[in-house]
Amino acid sequence: MKKHLLALCLFSAVTHAENAFTPQQEERIAVLVRETMLKNPQILAEAAEKLNAEASAQNEVQFQQALQENKDFLFNDALSPRIGAAKPDLTLVIFTDYNCPYCKKFDPYFEKIVKQYPNVAVVFKFLPYRSESSVVSARDALTLWHQHPEQFTAFNDVLMSKVGYHDNASIEAAKKKAGVKIGTPDNESLETIKRSLAVAEKLGIQGTPATIIGDQVLPGWVPYEQFADMVKSALQKSKS
Repeated sequence: MKKHLLALCLFSAVTHAENAFTPQQEERIAVLVRETMLKNPQILAEAAEKLNAEASAQNEVQFQQALQENKDFLFNDALSPRIGAAKPDLTLVIFTDYNCPYCKKFDPYFEKIVKQYPNVAVVFKFLPYRSESSVVSARDALTLWHQHPEQFTAFNDVLMSKVGYHDNASIEAAKKKAGVKIGTPDNESLETIKRSLAVAEKLGIQGTPATIIGDQVLPGWVPYEQFADMVKSALQKSKS
């Protein structure tokens, strides 16, 4: 064990100091370290596990800090669509994209969850990562929310029901099917998207769907039962 520790200490010293050893000494240290690693491969696994734990802890600190710094935009922004309770005990934030297949699969959960839990609200943030039509559809949805918020859910549901990517024709067809009229997208829609992208980056969110539930983020899609259990736990925590 002492030999193992000595090898690791010497290896650390070599990598963090210049001209600490002669070339012959460095060569001998390298041989000693290699022998130690070959005889004890668990050392590498333990080191990797420690690095992963440290990275996860750092990411968690970054997420919590960004969550606090952007709380008002995330949970209370009037320019972002929302459904559910007017004065919620818990507000979920979904980062989504109208061209994301898992977003389409996940989206029906939100109307269902606010019915199951009347004291929950859901805020929609758009991250149009996938194509130009992601931006176009998101801006149309946001503009509709600004002008006729009561029509947002119907339009959102139709956009999310399409299999595959949208194009201009499918977006126009969605407007007709939902019975809505949307003119030129307003400037606020673009600014909201830009800010959503910036905040998502600070939170460490790199894809859609991603849902903030209490003080945690759920990346990707999960079955509804698992999602509902997470919401229930977050609700209980918010009341404690």
